[in-house]
Amino acid sequence: MPSYVLSCCSTADVTREWLDDHDIKYLYFNYYLNGEMCKDDFGATNSPAELYAKMLAGAEAKTSQISAGDYMEHFERYLAQGLDVLHVTLSTGISGTFNSACAARDQLAEKYPDRKIYVIDSLAASAGFGLLMERLAGLRDAGMGIDELAAWAEDHKHEVQHWFFSSDLTFFVRGGRISKAAGLVGGVLKICPVMDVEPDGSLAVKEKIRTKAKAINRVVEKMVELAEGGRDYSGKCFISQSECLADAQEVARRIEETFPKLDGKVEIFPIGATIGVHTGPGTVATFFWGQRRV
Repeated sequence: MPSYVLSCCSTADVTREWLDDHDIKYLYFNYYLNGEMCKDDFGATNSPAELYAKMLAGAEAKTSQISAGDYMEHFERYLAQGLDVLHVTLSTGISGTFNSACAARDQLAEKYPDRKIYVIDSLAASAGFGLLMERLAGLRDAGMGIDELAAWAEDHKHEVQHWFFSSDLTFFVRGGRISKAAGLVGGVLKICPVMDVEPDGSLAVKEKIRTKAKAINRVVEKMVELAEGGRDYSGKCFISQSECLADAQEVARRIEETFPKLDGKVEIFPIGATIGVHTGPGTVATFFWGQRRV
């Protein structure tokens, strides 16, 4: 048994059962709907369908990162048991939660001078964050110690590729990620922007592609181009989707056809509330191990 706890935020966008199966501890992000605080608890409070229906009906939705106090309570639960902690946060390109976790670490270091607390900025989001956690859990289970695992995470986190598209630009416009004019034109021309996560962990529109079918083709092409070993890629592939399961299943089918050495089936997860508040419905995101993001 390892003498440390591996932990992340609910914004890894896998499922509670998946995290429990991989012995990964977690904290919930928060979000607000019309001023009422809700937990980003894998859809228990509001299922994705309920959340997007409320947003489309005009509900004001805002996200709220985990506080330093919440991190302190979470970390201390394990430190008090004599366990070290390695916690991985949502990308600093999207949220300030990493700073809160570091503040908690620094305060607790004085109280628990003999314990180790590592806080890692994943520079990842949604199930790309989850894909990183899957690899870290595997290395931990293979016997890697906390110091080596923290160093491995810092060295390799840039190798998680994130490529995604959206067929509904409503909430990208509302959140200011795409201009109103671009959103209007995009809707008329059926443009599905293809986006990625940059080396600094922020989101960026890379290409503006007409029609969803072509966007799906482009995401698979990017995986051929960037995955470890190209078409011989033998790692895992995760997909996140926001109420567009059929689109995600089509991407998964294409990937499984293109990469015959893939490690198992593509795993598809729902996009959680924190990320979903910003994307709305219609987003499909594909994650795999590949070339270092630089």
